[in-house]
Amino acid sequence: MDDLRQHLQVAGDEEVKISARNCQVFYGDTHAIKDVDVDILDKTVTAFIGPSGCGKSTFLRCLNRMNDTIDVARVEGEILMDGENIYDKKVDPVQLRAKVGMVFQKPNPFPKSIYDNVSYGPKIHGLARNKAELDEIVERSLRRAALWDEVKDRLQTPGTGLSGGQQQRLCIARAVATEPEVLLMDEPASALDPIATAQIEELIDELKQNYSVVIVTHSMQQAARVSQKTAFFHLGNLVEYDDTGTIFTNPQDPRTESYITGRIG
Repeated sequence: MDDLRQHLQVAGDEEVKISARNCQVFYGDTHAIKDVDVDILDKTVTAFIGPSGCGKSTFLRCLNRMNDTIDVARVEGEILMDGENIYDKKVDPVQLRAKVGMVFQKPNPFPKSIYDNVSYGPKIHGLARNKAELDEIVERSLRRAALWDEVKDRLQTPGTGLSGGQQQRLCIARAVATEPEVLLMDEPASALDPIATAQIEELIDELKQNYSVVIVTHSMQQAARVSQKTAFFHLGNLVEYDDTGTIFTNPQDPRTESYITGRIG
């Protein structure tokens, strides 16, 4: 364990945020994720790519214990964040999810005002002592999500009244409002038009200055545009993990090459 902790601090010159070792996921008798070992770096965008059903979203959900909400799911192995095992019995999943925010495929704002969508997390986690502090968190979060200028005059109107791209940025503002350290994104642009997609991609690039961002995407072009590291999953296995440029131009595993050149998938 101590060796792992030392290894965690630095992979090369880069700081590791999350480290998975021998990670397995079972849905009942189905072995969905097999023997995954990976180090996810801080202040970096890491893309998970692979065919549908290959396990990339399942593994993403291990990183904030979302699989806990599925009765038949069982996770084995170790996932460390800053050297602490997130599956330790002492860890409260609700507190963990404040530190590991998540944005889903389809924008899912609460049926509340724009202001209440963003202030909800900070309120339940006691991050603001008064209304002025809450106002500040809401503004800062909406600015980080590049949405403030568009909504500052209508904060009390329903979040569901925004366009699809704006709703997704509202969900990103909601995720960053609890001051997370990691941001998980499960195909965050797949329901959006090309202009909104470009805005989300630009935002992801900015977010990596403050967060470790992990994105699942079915679009290899998107992975190539937004990420610095890419992990290729196939049939529940992490086949290859490397710098994004290397994965796309010089993959080491024939399965990765077959996927990238369109022969499998």
